Amino acid sequence: MPETRITGAGAETAHQGLHSAQGALRGERPGRSRDPVIKVADLAWLEFEKPDLDRAEVFARDFGFFVAARAPDTLWLRGTFAGPPCMVIRRGRASRFIGPAFRAAERADLDRLARLAGSGIRDVDAPGGGTVVDLLDPSGFPVRVVHCAEELPALPEQRPLTLNFGARPSRANAAQRPAREPSRLQRLGHVVLETGVFTRALDWYLDTLGMIVSDFLFLDGQRERGPTMAFIRCDQGSRAVDHHTLALHLGPGTGYVHSAYQVTDLDAIAAGGEYLAERGYRRSWGIGRHIQGSQLFDYWRDPDRFMLEHYADGDLFSHDIEPGWAPMSASGLAQWGPPVTRDFLGADPSPARLREVLRALRGDNELDPARLLGLMKAMTS
Repeated sequence: MPETRITGAGAETAHQGLHSAQGALRGERPGRSRDPVIKVADLAWLEFEKPDLDRAEVFARDFGFFVAARAPDTLWLRGTFAGPPCMVIRRGRASRFIGPAFRAAERADLDRLARLAGSGIRDVDAPGGGTVVDLLDPSGFPVRVVHCAEELPALPEQRPLTLNFGARPSRANAAQRPAREPSRLQRLGHVVLETGVFTRALDWYLDTLGMIVSDFLFLDGQRERGPTMAFIRCDQGSRAVDHHTLALHLGPGTGYVHSAYQVTDLDAIAAGGEYLAERGYRRSWGIGRHIQGSQLFDYWRDPDRFMLEHYADGDLFSHDIEPGWAPMSASGLAQWGPPVTRDFLGADPSPARLREVLRALRGDNELDPARLLGLMKAMTS
């Protein structure tokens, strides 16, 4: 993992290249807290409510989840890697995202958070058990930090194909025939959230959970006003971790954008996508390769219109890497792939979205007419 030789317009960083600036300018905001309360180790799971758990389970299996536990009103989903489950879906009157749960590095972290929040520590009903502290971020998302008692054991993997690379072939007298089957999800990678209080929310995740920024995005002509999107990773010191575990972006709404799940390789993405298409599910955007994070991606909508991503081959950064800075633009979302869709960008007009915009422009948040026009321009640039 290359180390940055620290900040400044001329600094050499891991972020140089397509649609990337060279780093922070003098006086721009840092990407980490000097003294965070704790440092979370990773995402644990995401929590949803849905009225039809049977339909949710059918899609989950088709997308590549495995069922960790099922009760009349609760569905726990997991990947193949050992560890906590990826998702819990509880029966509710309407389909909605509740919030993320992060994994504490040690049990004592829960005590620190409980003292900060003035709340108690309770047992969690997840497979494997454990304890949890309930928090609330500045956007209003319930955020849970959990210490798991036991890891779920690993499940059989989807083996990567053996590939021939030009002058270095490694496969002879054997044909490639990847099965047309669901991608076997390995683990939860990240979640992306929209918020009207971007700066407050970002500071909270850095100060409270000890996360650090991998990349900032800013609006064209508004860099002096600060970033409007941040890709945030966990800080595990010299151990390289996912480029982003959480991404936040400024917008008129407050809610879930998408979540991403790691699979074995490009063939797992493509064959799994064919399987989903054959069953009538809707692709939102893909297949392509991102810029920030570099991962291969493919986005799908579930029957409740939540967006989920298959991904592989993402960047891994240690704590040595300082944030990159780049302009926000639709063309800056991918190195290659089909043009980004309006569905992925959330740019399809609807009465509900218009109401969100009008409320945001009148509310106590960071969205003003200049910011809104800048976001609209970014979606078409």
